[in-house]
Amino acid sequence: MVTSLAATYLTREGYKVGILDGDIVGPSIPKGFNIHGNAYGDEDRLIIPMESKTGIKIVSSNMLLEHEEDPIIWRGGLISTLLKQFFTDVAWGELDYLLIDMPPGTGDVTLTAFQSLPIDGILIVTSPQDLVSLVVKKAINMAKMMNINIIGAVENMSYVLCPHCNKHIEVYGPSKLDLFAKETGLKGLAKLPLKEGTSALVDNGEIEQVQLDEILPVIEAIKGI
Repeated sequence: MVTSLAATYLTREGYKVGILDGDIVGPSIPKGFNIHGNAYGDEDRLIIPMESKTGIKIVSSNMLLEHEEDPIIWRGGLISTLLKQFFTDVAWGELDYLLIDMPPGTGDVTLTAFQSLPIDGILIVTSPQDLVSLVVKKAINMAKMMNINIIGAVENMSYVLCPHCNKHIEVYGPSKLDLFAKETGLKGLAKLPLKEGTSALVDNGEIEQVQLDEILPVIEAIKGI
């Protein structure tokens, strides 16, 4: 959600944006942009990324499968290789930003990305639950150990925004972003709400129509790298 919204808002400002779906075994990016079918190669044997309605270039493992529901049953080495190929063997063209959507945790994909890709910075995405914060802190410590620049933290599903009275309903408990930022030394960038209609737009492949301006501080942080 954060990756897709960041790409959408950057594109609205006129930037050329690509998304590399790094969640190889659980790809979800194409669904939100209503992208289906298989990718193909050019005469230089480079993969041609598919494009969303607003021109966001997207590459995902789902584009390599005969059926979208087919599982990818690979060991870590193959998954890491594909991640690198999505960076080196794709005809991205000229982009202002290439956003890499990562799976949670500190597994092979994250390690490969940190070691092999020229990352300018990462966004940490958390939620109000303590269990999520525990897992996320492992990723933060991993990034710090590998000298990866952390732009800041985003709290997703921070609250439900009542469509009738605009009241903030803390369905997962009180926000912990400020405490989380203090404990980790990161900058708390945004608290993203669960908003009526957003999930339906994503399910229908229309994430580019989502209006969630709470993410604007995240966009400014990305542009500030």
